[in-house]
This record gives sequence, C-alpha cells and structure tokens, in this order.
Amino acid sequence: MFFRVKSVGSHRYLQIVHSTRQGQKVRQQVFGTLGRLDKLKASGQLEALIRSGLRHCEKFALIDAHAAGETEPVRVLRIGPELVFGRLWQESGIHEVVGSLLVTRGYEFDVERAVYLTVLHRLFASGSDRAAERWRENYLIPGTEALNLHHLYRAMAFLGAEVKPKGPQSLGTPRCLKDLIEEELFERRRDLFTEVDLVFFDTTSLYFEGRGGKSIGKRGHSKDHRPDLCQMVVGMALDVEGRPICCEMWPGNTADVKTLLVVVKRLKERFRLREITVVADRGMVSQATLQAFEQSDPPVRYILGVRMRRQKEVSTAVLGSRARWFESVPERSNAKDPAPLKVKEVWIKERRYIVCLNEEERRKDAHDREAILAHLKEQLRRGDKSLVGNKGYRRYLKLQGSGHFTIDEKQLKAEQRYDGIWVLRTNTDYNKETVAHVYKSLWVVEDIFRTTKSILETRPIYHKRDETIRGHVFCSFLALLLKQQLESRMKQAALQWEWKEVIRGLDALQQVEANFQGRCFLLRSQLTAHASQAVRATGVALPPTLREIPR
Repeated sequence: MFFRVKSVGSHRYLQIVHSTRQGQKVRQQVFGTLGRLDKLKASGQLEALIRSGLRHCEKFALIDAHAAGETEPVRVLRIGPELVFGRLWQESGIHEVVGSLLVTRGYEFDVERAVYLTVLHRLFASGSDRAAERWRENYLIPGTEALNLHHLYRAMAFLGAEVKPKGPQSLGTPRCLKDLIEEELFERRRDLFTEVDLVFFDTTSLYFEGRGGKSIGKRGHSKDHRPDLCQMVVGMALDVEGRPICCEMWPGNTADVKTLLVVVKRLKERFRLREITVVADRGMVSQATLQAFEQSDPPVRYILGVRMRRQKEVSTAVLGSRARWFESVPERSNAKDPAPLKVKEVWIKERRYIVCLNEEERRKDAHDREAILAHLKEQLRRGDKSLVGNKGYRRYLKLQGSGHFTIDEKQLKAEQRYDGIWVLRTNTDYNKETVAHVYKSLWVVEDIFRTTKSILETRPIYHKRDETIRGHVFCSFLALLLKQQLESRMKQAALQWEWKEVIRGLDALQQVEANFQGRCFLLRSQLTAHASQAVRATGVALPPTLREIPR
C-alpha cells in the first residue's frame, strides 16, 4: 500500500493505492482519493493525516518524537570508528598477537584495549595519549571504559620494552616487543605471498617537545626544519603492495646513509627473507653501502636514486649519453592519465644506470627557472646585496668586479640538463621500464610518512622514556596498517572514496540512547560522506535504525 500522485489536467491528486498479484500480473486498486495535492499541503491536512497515523506505528512515532525533541536523551556515543576498525583489528590478527604476549604478564588492566584505543585515536583525532583519554568519552569502544591515562602510558612502555635476553641491536636500538608483533603479523600473512621481492624504504625525523628519551632524543639533520629540538629518526619498510612490514627507530643524529645496510640485514634476519630488492631514495646511498651490497653473499639487489649534480660520472658520462629514449608512458590526453615517462639505459663499465625523463616536469622546471631569472634581473637593478642569502637565487649568481654579483650564464645552461630528469642505479635484471616504474612506487612510502605526520600527527612527541617513545611511534605504525587494509579492501571492491570523507563519515555515525513513554530505545543515525564504502568493504552489519533495550 502506498501513496500515488495522479495528474488530471493541470491538477495533481493524491491517492491511496494497493497492489495485488493476479496470476502473472500485478493489479493496482485505488482505495481512495484524498484530494488535490497542492490544497492538502497548503492547508496542513496532509501533515496532520501522516502524524495521526504515526500513533499506530511505534517505530516511526519514536523517530518523529526524537526529531521533535520530545524524547529524553540519556547518552550519545559515536559508533563508526569501532564498527569498521574493530573488525579490521580482529581480522588482521593484531588483537590475538598482542594478547599472546600478555599471557605471562600480570597487568591489572587490559593492555590490548589500551593499545587499540591509542591506535583508533590516531586515525580519527591524533594527538597525545592524554588527548586519547579525553577523546574516548564520546565513543563506543568496548573494554576501554575503565582505562585511565597512566594505563595508556604503561601500554606504550609495554610495546617499547626490550626483549630479554637482549637481542641484536640496530644502530644502538635494542630489540623490543614491538619487533615481535611485527614479525608475527608478517608470518600470519606470509601465505599470501611466498617471498617479498621488493622492499621500499625511507626515513623521516620526528622532533620532541623537551629532551626526548635517554638514548633516542638527539640533535641531527631535521627534515621538519626544527634543528633547535631533539629528534629521532624513523624508518619504514613497505612491500610491493604498499603494506607496512616494519618500522625502525634510531637516535636523532643517525645519518640516512648508515641505515639502509642495517635495515637490509635486519629484514633478512627478522623475516627470514632470502633475496630482496631494496628500493630507496638518493639520500640513503653511499659508495660504501653499494660496495657492501655487491660484496654480500648473495649480493643484495637494489634500485637506488643517485645524486646527479654531485657524482661526476653521472653528471658527465650518464647524462651525456646519446642512447635513444624509449617512450614508456605517452603525453597525457586527460588530467587523470598517468604522468608521461621516457627511459633509457646507460652502462658505465659494469655499472647500470636508468635515466628517466618526465616531459611535463621538464617544461615546468624550465618555466620556474625563467620566472626566477626574471625576478632576479629585476632585483639586480635595485641592488644585489640582499640576493646572496636566497638559495633559489644564489645558484645563478657569480661574483664580478668589486663585490658585485651578476647572472652566471654558464651555470644557467648547466642547470637545463637536469630539467625533468632523475637517474637510477640498479644491479637487477628488470628491464629499464620496470626499474623506472618500481622506483616511482617509492612515492607510496613518502606518502605514508606524510600521512604519519599530517593525518596521524605522530609529532611532536611528549614522552620522556625510550620505551614509551617507541610504543608511541609503533601505535602510528599499527594505525597505518589498518588504514592500508581498509584502502586495499575498498580498492578490491572497486569503490570510489576519499580518505578524509571516510573518516568524517564514520566519525559522524552516532548511537542515541533515549527514553520514551517509560521505555528505553537506541537510535542510530544515517551514514554520511564515504562511510558506506568502508562499511561495505569490511562487511560489517550496521545496527538497526531503532531497537528497544531492557532497562
């Protein structure tokens, strides 16, 4: 039975219609015509009729009363975060792995729930553990009701505690419980891929508010542009699918070139990998690292970015090669098409280089340089003293005469050689196209670090002990693991989503406990934004829109 609007001439009439099946056909019977629709709306009779019928439909009566503010709200909780990520937490095995490490430990509170609360908070609000304790008050997260701030601190210390007897150290960092969790999670998904062929690795720095830990907090090269603060260095290893394998943590004065060889050795030992191909950026590479890779047994395969300006062999012989370009990806015809790419292979004795060119980037670099030169010429007319401190200008200037500067035409011409180009060095058997595309995938790791710093806001860190610092950062690793799993499921289901909209939609999903006519009910709000994609991808069942609960 339903309402139907029937047009008669220039007027529209509202009818009550009932559908019945007669054999293979469906017949519609008009029970009555209520009148002209415009008059029913104008007089308020239609609204009065519907509201009168609500008295005989308890469910709709309650929803209508709640919308009108006639119910007595008892409690409002957000249920979206637990609904989706609670399922992923269980299915990923994190719940079971953390629980297995707690069997022989006599904590008087639920450590696994404290870790889960911290991870969930990183995904939706980020911030400190103190902020996580306050954030929890508005969310339905089973098992966390009795947790206090000191419980969260102790949970972080549990994750970062050293394993006894002490295992091998990595550049001064001991083996910890978080390492055991990473290894067990890797073992649980090993059946999905028999071997890790490619490992993407990069590092970043995270600064402290305060002194930092006893050994981790040191001053060094800050990628956050905060050399005035103590910091730590965090490395992240991902497989070819973009799944985080592990995170490594070192004192803040550790140089990137020292970490790569250590990470490769640790990966093989910890995860029982025979052969891996390491993909890393140019800042991770030194000549000693390359020699160690070549001399190891078996040799470590690598695809590494190289410094074009600082290595004479690259800037002269490699970039000066007349080898023909091969067009791997053509120029875009649409904005969403992949970026254009040309590649060529250059051998210098036994050393193999792959030169890559993006024509769009080449044109952009040339345009940017022309804009700088135009502004530079204007500034030179006004006076050249203020230009020396500007790094963007300084590379195009040279000293002439008695302390005056002029444009260096020779340097300007030399810079044109690097427009839109990057150079890779590899000892793999992959063809030149594959090498280039694999290296471009390294940007996934860089995006992970941007996510860690912006969305999850791992920095700044307020903890003062090495154990709690390691646990704090590891919770961000677990949050990234859940994020990647959800995105992977949505991608497999061919869903369209935006991460911020997924988080916003899940965060807006509420459950209202309300009293009405002496009875207690739970009302659920509707899904908004891209939350429905997350719900579909994880296969969770939404609670009923309305249900009664016993007092």
